[in-house]
Amino acid sequence: MTVTDLVEYMDEFGVDRSVLLPLESPEGTSHYLKTETVLEAAERHPDRVIPFCSVDPRMIFDEEGFRDVIESYVSNGAQGFGELKAGLPIDDDRMCLLYEICEKYDLPVLFHVDDVCCTDEIGLPNLERVVREYDVDFIMHAHGWWAHISADVRQSDLGSYPSRPVEPGGRCAELLAEYDNLYADLSMGSGFNAITRDESYGQQFLDTYQDSLLFGTDFLYPDQKFPQYGFFEQFDLDEQAWRNICHRNLDSILR
Repeated sequence: MTVTDLVEYMDEFGVDRSVLLPLESPEGTSHYLKTETVLEAAERHPDRVIPFCSVDPRMIFDEEGFRDVIESYVSNGAQGFGELKAGLPIDDDRMCLLYEICEKYDLPVLFHVDDVCCTDEIGLPNLERVVREYDVDFIMHAHGWWAHISADVRQSDLGSYPSRPVEPGGRCAELLAEYDNLYADLSMGSGFNAITRDESYGQQFLDTYQDSLLFGTDFLYPDQKFPQYGFFEQFDLDEQAWRNICHRNLDSILR
């Protein structure tokens, strides 16, 4: 996919601006995208593309080098960090150094959490420690996070799309209620699955956490289908709630 494809898609669906996420870890090689390419796209379309940056924490061997790379990206327009999809525990020392650097530059961090990347135990105890310790806006994405919309998480759920009804009391709700610096995006199948697998609970979740949710699609290739647009007809939210989810919440955390 090219940035021209992206802008044409945005015009077709009435999208004003899109966050473009690089992906620079081997776990994401099927859709590998360099930060430099993202920054170039934003330079060509500054009113349409919001660029994030990414570095695999395993590729930087000293703190100074890590800081220099992130600083160079920020000076060239990066407004956030992610998609972070490294095959490391979410509280690994190298990941924590990254959070420390992003805290300094006021960069939100978007995680891809599953059974391989940014891993955690069931219940997300290590994520909670990270969110509590660093003054960073963290954006949660993918299976390992969204499985926790339900209280009955199984190990197999961390890399799949559960279909059973949601059991109230899940960690997603608890953590979003507790931490002002925690957000979750509704992109790809994981967010859509979480909200629609139990529509009654999904309605309640969208309404209750409208100040912490970000609309997204995870656009990877031309002609991709996006079930997320069905949210607008499937769930009954007022205009303010939709505006919060579609742009206000993101506007509030971008540097």
